[in-house]
Amino acid sequence: MWSTDITYVRLKQGFVYLVAIMDWYSRKVLSWRIRNTMDTAFCVDCLEEALPRYGAPEIFNSDQGSQ
Repeated sequence: MWSTDITYVRLKQGFVYLVAIMDWYSRKVLSWRIRNTMDTAFCVDCLEEALPRYGAPEIFNSDQGSQ
């Protein structure tokens, strides 16, 4: 089972967005991206990196937050 989430990281001046995909069984971060804007490509890039490396998971969970 994989999980994904987006959060922001405060910097001295402003912040950046972090998206990560994690395997719940191993607790391994499979892929991640940091950007100063949050758009669809940001998340899709992260997923497109994880899928060829690890194959498709049985379950892919997101919290479906306000992003």
